[in-house]
Amino acid sequence: MDESGLSSVQRTERCLAAIDRWNPHVNAMVTVDAEGALRDARQADVDSALGRTRGPLHGVPIVIKDNIDTAGMRTTYGSGFFSDHIPSEDAPVVTRLRQAGAVVLGKATLHEFAFGVRSFNPVTGQCRNPYDPGRIPGGSSGGSGVAVATGMAEMALGTDTGGSVRIPAALNGVSGLRPTLGRVSNVGCMPVSPTFDTIGPMARSIEALSRMFAVIAGFDARDPVSEDRPLDNFLPQLSAGIAGLRVGLPRDHYFDGLDSDIAAALQSAVRTLEQLGAQVIDIDLPGARHSHRFASTLIFADVCQIHASRVAQGGPQWAPQTLERIRHALTLSAVDYASAVRAREQWCLDLDRVFDEVDVIVSPTTAGLAPLIEDDRSLLEATRAVTQNTYAGALGKLPGLSIPCGLSHDGLPIGMQLEAPRWRDTLLLRAGWAYQSVTDWHRLEPRLPAAC
Repeated sequence: MDESGLSSVQRTERCLAAIDRWNPHVNAMVTVDAEGALRDARQADVDSALGRTRGPLHGVPIVIKDNIDTAGMRTTYGSGFFSDHIPSEDAPVVTRLRQAGAVVLGKATLHEFAFGVRSFNPVTGQCRNPYDPGRIPGGSSGGSGVAVATGMAEMALGTDTGGSVRIPAALNGVSGLRPTLGRVSNVGCMPVSPTFDTIGPMARSIEALSRMFAVIAGFDARDPVSEDRPLDNFLPQLSAGIAGLRVGLPRDHYFDGLDSDIAAALQSAVRTLEQLGAQVIDIDLPGARHSHRFASTLIFADVCQIHASRVAQGGPQWAPQTLERIRHALTLSAVDYASAVRAREQWCLDLDRVFDEVDVIVSPTTAGLAPLIEDDRSLLEATRAVTQNTYAGALGKLPGLSIPCGLSHDGLPIGMQLEAPRWRDTLLLRAGWAYQSVTDWHRLEPRLPAAC
């Protein structure tokens, strides 16, 4: 049983009931395996009764983003090309979750091929924000963020190329971690950009997020990006506090065009960090202003290579806006690509120098609130706007954490982003735990529309 006194079966039934209530209004789930989940939950309870614990996620109901392979369970990648695809084996991260005792409820929706912020795809259509169904949930891991926010799952897996875990975490009022590039195996996941992608955990609290991260992290020799950097048992030190932590507050780029409610929430959150003992230091990150352009060039080139035959084919399997965004990348040249590679190298060096002065960087996760679904901007423009503050860290291969830090005047979630040097993921989690120990933003839950 968990701290609430509920058995795994009861927790799983609670999540399945939430799916029944919420999914017709937010469209977050692609596939639900109620029978399989309840079977695994019953086994978890049998094990508990016999004094056996499989691991740190024993009996925990979770959902998996639908671009991550699950054996025998439909995995569409949000694409009409794969609408009936059933993998023959689990991705390594899913294997790790099962071995740790997790109960897999099903697959969460995403933007087509994980390439966009709206979480729309031609298989299931539009996923909606539970705080306002007329708005997007962020993307591309929108379904995962919605599932956690609404109680359809206690935890979820997402993927982050340039913000696809952190953005839906922010817009749905949950916590989401982009691990250091190379910390978590990407094998068995349909890529966007192999040199940017990382699978990451999403949960309501840092405590839950940390347990999930501890399970999925690990070297995989089959993944060319994976690095053999063992993760210490950091869980007992989560509550160590942040006295003396040097928090860098950038004054350029990250605050351009900032919504006034987000500005107020971030200012309050920074004061809280100071009250917890952190030292806030103003910093300059002039290269951040150009990072989005260079990151986009590299990501777009990878997308064109991965989907070259499908892009050439075109057709009704594509959502028109996704195909339009990918085809925009075909205008890039080899010189553009080489320039972006050199810029990434320099940006990583610039960040190393910044992290000589500070331990973490704090910023708003997004500069604006969740956009409306009925937005006449192109997918290219909409994604560029929402990812303003997340591409820089991805270009620098940094770990990044988004945690809830407020609500707008009309009740929309606001996220604070913390970023650290490579391989310092656990420092972010310790800072997030300290913040959540004295705030309640992560405990807020959306309400079903009044007509429901």
